[in-house]
Amino acid sequence: MNRRNTPAKEAVLHLLAQSGKALSHDAIERELDIDVNRATIYRVLNQFCEDEIAHRIVAEDGKQYFAICKKCEPHEVVHHHFHFRCVSCDTIECLQIPVQYAVPDGYDVRHANCVLTGTCNACA
Repeated sequence: MNRRNTPAKEAVLHLLAQSGKALSHDAIERELDIDVNRATIYRVLNQFCEDEIAHRIVAEDGKQYFAICKKCEPHEVVHHHFHFRCVSCDTIECLQIPVQYAVPDGYDVRHANCVLTGTCNACA
């Protein structure tokens, strides 16, 4: 879908692209260098997910994070990779390890949310 580009979209996209990791809505709101209200940030993030620019990661506590996966194929609908959430620094990152799983015949998997939780290399 062709959507209008706005300063809010540009700012959120730039922040996600430069971060190198997944960011929560709260972190995005704190780190933006322009004044954008919460509802606009949610709308922008949801549009990015719909347009397959970014993907949503739901941690085990239900908190949502958003990331641009630099190594994913453009417009890849299913992001078959794990995510890792560090319990020390509370960061989430995409791990470029293919997800291996099996489902019964007749099931069509369109999304997998795989979050590993522990301590990252930097905090170990």
